[in-house]
Amino acid sequence: MASEDTMLLTQHKNALCLAFSPRSAAYAEVAAYVLSASATTARQCQCQLRLGLLRDLAAPHSQLIVPAGFFLAGQQPSDKDRVVLTGKSTAARFVSRLLAPQLYASLALDKQAKVDQWLDDVRQATDDAKLNVILAKLEKPQQFALVDPTKSPLNLTLADLAVWDLARQHTSKNKAADQWVAALEKAAPALKDAAAQVDQVLATTHVLDEYRFEITKELARITGLGEDFIFPLVENKYPKDAASGDFSIAVPRMKLPGSPAEIAKDLESKFTASPKISSVKASGVFLKIWIHNHLLRDRLIPRVLNQGEKYGQNSSGFGKVSLVEFSSPNIAKPFHVGHLRSTIIGNFIENTLQANGWTTVTINYLGDWGKQFGLLAVGYLKHGNEEALEKDPIRHLFEVYVKINAEATENPAIHDEARAYFARMEEGGTEALGMWKKFVDLSIVKYREIYGRVNVSFDLYSGESHFRAQDKCVRDVVQKLKDLDLLKLDQGAQVINMEEYKLGVAIIEKRDGGMMYLGRDVAAAVERQKEYKFDNMIYVVGSQQDHHFKQLFKILELMGVPWAEKCQHVNFGMIKSKDGNMSTRKGTVVFLEDILDNVQESMLEVMKRNEAKFAQIQNPTFVADTIGITGIMIQDMGSRRNKDYEFNWDRMLAFEGDTGPYLQYAHTRLCSIERKAGFDIPATVDMAPLTEPVAAALLDCIAMYPDVVREVGVQLEPCSIVSYAFRLSHAVSNCLEELYVMNQPPEIASARLAMYKAARITLGNALRALGIVPLDRM
Repeated sequence: MASEDTMLLTQHKNALCLAFSPRSAAYAEVAAYVLSASATTARQCQCQLRLGLLRDLAAPHSQLIVPAGFFLAGQQPSDKDRVVLTGKSTAARFVSRLLAPQLYASLALDKQAKVDQWLDDVRQATDDAKLNVILAKLEKPQQFALVDPTKSPLNLTLADLAVWDLARQHTSKNKAADQWVAALEKAAPALKDAAAQVDQVLATTHVLDEYRFEITKELARITGLGEDFIFPLVENKYPKDAASGDFSIAVPRMKLPGSPAEIAKDLESKFTASPKISSVKASGVFLKIWIHNHLLRDRLIPRVLNQGEKYGQNSSGFGKVSLVEFSSPNIAKPFHVGHLRSTIIGNFIENTLQANGWTTVTINYLGDWGKQFGLLAVGYLKHGNEEALEKDPIRHLFEVYVKINAEATENPAIHDEARAYFARMEEGGTEALGMWKKFVDLSIVKYREIYGRVNVSFDLYSGESHFRAQDKCVRDVVQKLKDLDLLKLDQGAQVINMEEYKLGVAIIEKRDGGMMYLGRDVAAAVERQKEYKFDNMIYVVGSQQDHHFKQLFKILELMGVPWAEKCQHVNFGMIKSKDGNMSTRKGTVVFLEDILDNVQESMLEVMKRNEAKFAQIQNPTFVADTIGITGIMIQDMGSRRNKDYEFNWDRMLAFEGDTGPYLQYAHTRLCSIERKAGFDIPATVDMAPLTEPVAAALLDCIAMYPDVVREVGVQLEPCSIVSYAFRLSHAVSNCLEELYVMNQPPEIASARLAMYKAARITLGNALRALGIVPLDRM
């Protein structure tokens, strides 16, 4: 395994992550960081600061996440674990000590004590009385150890930043405080810059969460329950109708004493409407809530347009690292359609985790070691042809592999030859390793080519050959298993008896001293944790290997490693042909490259039927290839991943119905509307003309995308994104039948074009989450 970090992981370790809510807007924390860039200090600008929102809009405290291995530029990554610092004072002190000591750490002890007192006063200013006391002191700030912004030099401390933060969030309560804030930002422009960064993040608040928060506050007032408890209980209703409401809450989940149905009626009677909430109604044990949809409309579209490709993203995974192992084909075999599922599901998981704020490291753990290489070598020595190998190495090796397997079925002695050849490889035989390396190198070149076509890349290529029986990391694991009295000798092999866990007997080391797959996987997991200190590690492998991963995770648990629970097997069903399951050994395999070429040719033929449109496409081969790949991927990811499915050519290539080409058509149609509109969307658009039911349905669908991203980040089911993309496309189609842009009054045309652009952005983001390149023309 490579010892160097990926670029993304290096950036992750060199960045602090700061998450906050509108209630805990992190003005002081960001200001401390921004001031460090302009301060005269040896540590200036030596790390980045990522900003994001906490999901709980009522969260009273910010969170500063220091990632595992954090380091400043010019230093080596540390070996420390991830740390979460909660609260404005704690976070600000940390940033000051790390980057801006002049704000706190380098002050004299008596001044530090005064700063500490101010930080405590600000933290405790949770009611109007305490808040007003602090704001009143800003009439004469120097009397209370705060700076006078009209005088030089301006020696800011954390106390100034904390009070500035508090006063900024409570404007118009005290005239002197407002004047002090304005003067301070004029004297220290860095503060204004920090405030702008925080405000920019606050402007990305999920619109539906704003309504949830409004509902939460009112229910907290009525019941006395905590807002942090109520917020996740408020559910969005989709699709909406007049009877179901826009949001609902299951009263039993509130755990209030008494009859849930009676409590629902009581909540209805006490609930006060607001500018956001129009009405509520008890319905059995549910409380249904209706909102003022014009506010949703007016807030949603500008935010989608401003966020662009970032719309839907969140910071729930800030400071965390996920290792995602997927694809992992066997070297010297073709990349057939049976490998497709792990590849595109793994790529989807990477994209989804990144959209949820995680840092990802993708690993292609190649099957590049084992007796099968001895078998392939024996076959090549019997049936290999150098000319054929040079002409098409992957197909030739595949033909050889199928032939030798067929012969070995009739002649078991061939397996003995294969084991002997592999033994020479493990012993380091030059000739044996030379042929192995040739097969490996030829295969990797071909794999990279195919991965490029399906829009997939990897941070790291590893493989079973990195964990051979004689390698130290493997021997260390074997010794630890022995020390724990887990490893037992059984007929010459080293095994772990896990029958008490209903997992049978796991063979770790064969009689000849060679490592089984399971032993290598244990060693690989241990090394990965040492290297990456991951917060979770996901194996994207077919459900046929469920038992293998249950054994692997149980062994890690029995070894006492605390991170065993962070390992996850994301399984999936098989792709079947009409004749049954595809199998390399039988030779009944559909080559993915052949399928890609075939769908590309088919799409080109379809595109050429419309000569006018075809002439407008700059790169028709690329477009045809992308449409074909979209068809393949949507067919694969359209159902829950644990289900088997039949590979259906006709379905995959169809433009009608819920297919990949239909989604690309929906996206290109929206792009066409923008091109043909003949005007740019104004900076400020009045959304009031969007009153039609079809527009409301489309806006509701656009609004729910951030919820879908968050849910999928937990479920890791690509079909949820696929289903959402079709719902959105259908809503777009319904609008396009009724709501035209061309030849409409300017105010109507602008509002509709803005809505269609927001839909195009959202659909494009959904396609990219699936690993699909959205097309502008087709």
